[in-house]
Amino acid sequence: MFFLLRVAFWLTIVLVLLPSGGSQPNAKSTIGATDALVAASAAVSDMSNFCDRQPNACVIGSQAAAALGQRAQAGAKMVYDFLSEHSGRGDPTGVTNGLGQNWPVSQDTLLASDLEPAWQGPLPTETLPMPRKDPRRKA
Repeated sequence: MFFLLRVAFWLTIVLVLLPSGGSQPNAKSTIGATDALVAASAAVSDMSNFCDRQPNACVIGSQAAAALGQRAQAGAKMVYDFLSEHSGRGDPTGVTNGLGQNWPVSQDTLLASDLEPAWQGPLPTETLPMPRKDPRRKA
């Protein structure tokens, strides 16, 4: 479970850091690094009744969260578009051999004897006899 949380955290960080590509219009937010730092420090120092006591920090924090959410959404869309363009599912021409030449869908190189299961030996039909006791040996 902890592994999934770490993966979700790092995936969110990667998606936020990807360039947005201008696919979505920017929200009306002019948030600077100092405003975000002040808002974060205010959030840590005053957790109870946060928006009642410091409405300015609450507004800036909500704008920052919205901006990060938009960037994460744009990054996820870029990753999805990239993977869907390069997946090649159902498209036999999407598979190349590394030299830019397309491979055929099926090479049909296996013979019928290649598809037969490997030899496994005969099944045992009787059990092995138990060894006799050595008469020269005293117990």
